[in-house]
Amino acid sequence: MAVYNRNLLVRFAGATNRLLAGAVLWSAFTCAVRAADPQPYVTTLAPTGQSDLDTALKTSSDLLSLQATRAVGPFALAGRVRNEYDRLRGALESCGYYDGTVHILLKSSKQGVTMDGMSTALASWIETVPANEKVDITVKVDKGPLFHLGTVKLVESATGVAPHLSDTEQKAFGLHTGQPAVAADVLAAGGRLLDALRESGHALAQVDKPMAYLRPASRTLDIVYPVVPGPVLNIGQISTDGLKKVHESFVRKRLTVHEGELYQPSRIEAARQDLTTLGVFSNVTVRDGSDKAVNGTMPLDFSFQEGKRHSVGAELGYSTDLGARVGATWTHNNLLGNAERLRLTALITGLGGSAQQGLGYDVYADFFKPDFLESRQNLNARIEGLRQLFWSYRQTALLLRGGVTRPLAKNWNGNFGLAAEQERIEQFNVSRSYTILSAPLSGMYDNTGVGNPIEPATHGVRASINVTPSLSLGDKGGSTSFFTIMNATASTYVDLHKLGISRPGRSIFAFRGTIGSIQGAGTWDIPPDQRMYAGGSATVRGYRWQGVGPQYGHTKYAIGGTSLDAGSVEYRQRLFKSFGMAAFADAGQVGSSSMPFTGTLRVGAGGGVRYYTPIGPVRLDVAVPLNRAPRGDTWDLYIGLGETF
Repeated sequence: MAVYNRNLLVRFAGATNRLLAGAVLWSAFTCAVRAADPQPYVTTLAPTGQSDLDTALKTSSDLLSLQATRAVGPFALAGRVRNEYDRLRGALESCGYYDGTVHILLKSSKQGVTMDGMSTALASWIETVPANEKVDITVKVDKGPLFHLGTVKLVESATGVAPHLSDTEQKAFGLHTGQPAVAADVLAAGGRLLDALRESGHALAQVDKPMAYLRPASRTLDIVYPVVPGPVLNIGQISTDGLKKVHESFVRKRLTVHEGELYQPSRIEAARQDLTTLGVFSNVTVRDGSDKAVNGTMPLDFSFQEGKRHSVGAELGYSTDLGARVGATWTHNNLLGNAERLRLTALITGLGGSAQQGLGYDVYADFFKPDFLESRQNLNARIEGLRQLFWSYRQTALLLRGGVTRPLAKNWNGNFGLAAEQERIEQFNVSRSYTILSAPLSGMYDNTGVGNPIEPATHGVRASINVTPSLSLGDKGGSTSFFTIMNATASTYVDLHKLGISRPGRSIFAFRGTIGSIQGAGTWDIPPDQRMYAGGSATVRGYRWQGVGPQYGHTKYAIGGTSLDAGSVEYRQRLFKSFGMAAFADAGQVGSSSMPFTGTLRVGAGGGVRYYTPIGPVRLDVAVPLNRAPRGDTWDLYIGLGETF
């Protein structure tokens, strides 16, 4: 922002002359005098009583920022002091104080002599300071009166007349007569106006840097903004570049902007970001295809850089109740050319857990197809082989699942699917086989703004509601039962920054609640793996998985139930750059009736540490039961990637 005094360039000419004179003096000093040893000093900047101004002054001060790292000799220090006047005056003016005064005094405590920073003998005086003695530099600023904006004009560069702006564009500009003449606010107004013009279709709009005219008599600053709105344009031809394995027809169908629509940067950027979520591109960029209008339109050029088609990963987790879980995944991205994904996973489970009787496995293949049948509708399918050796039962199962997920409203997604499971369960040396058919239906809400599930949320709400009608067929004339599993989970996150207590994202309270019920059948008519259990990181930490709820006498064998409720509160504090801590309390119960809030309430508490990596926090938590169940664990350890919820 150029500032003119009495509509002339005298000020800039004077500044140029001062710089030239300073250069000449500096050359004379360096040629005529031998450089002295570096002169240490300590700077004290007196506060003005205005926090934003004090911040600007500290940021602008070379005396402060360089005193510990850039020690210089007497003549260089004198030059630094002289330059400080202009730097601090610039800071004053940026905050609206155009008539302020800067005072700099230097003092040698042993000599008891004070020197004004503007003195021509400053360098010689500094040279007389005894060796190993620091110079005390005191900087005081008299800010003077606050200037306000006088006239504020927008003019077209070519015609010199005011451009025609819509109410939205005028509101975005936001500058008005009488507001404080703060440079950042004046410059930000131009950026907002440019964004508003382009959002209204003015793809070629230009908003130049403002001219500012200082009026000392009235303590005002007049502002003139040169503006070139340009014509309103629609989106023209859309070109794609860089596609190799991904089909162009799929990309064009996926695009959320189309030729002939109004040119709007927000919608164009949203389309770019949407393409990046497909997981097959390492980079997607978009730019205007021309520097001038083409038949009343603005062409767009989308450029793509495809990511690696194959990737290998490892999975590792540990808790004292479920033991270690270790395995590997192999992923094929863009399987058929339309961003399909096939992921193969093989895991060994139950390595030394208090809720386990031995080793198990979990092997599955996941298939994902975006835009299945229609836009924004995704297909998910899985085939899975599973063996789990819990204390409560031993299970070997083959599962088939498939479903579609689609957005329902802002922040809402819905899922409907079908599933079939063939399993064999051994319990108390008795084996039974079950065939289970189900049709899960769910709705998910998430306004946390966190796309990566491993990245911790700091605000907002996550919630899910699940209803799963199920039919269980027993083998060899066994009983047939029909039941519906219903559960809901919600979590919310409160950043203490909103209360003015901490910096953003550093201090978080997280809350979670879960409730569930099984309708249509009693506990004994439901296969053991379909019943409700609690304990562990998903519900009540400090109790092993299946350690909360009805048990067979005083044993480790859980019966399971037909209702569940649990709640958690957790405080997360980030420390330094890469470390953090957490403290939490959980409570929950499992009942043998279909109504929640029945059973024996169990409470656990604990804490942990976090190490933040680029892909998410590594979590280590320790929890203890506050009212331990018979034969329950005395404590539990949980290690994993990402927060618990």
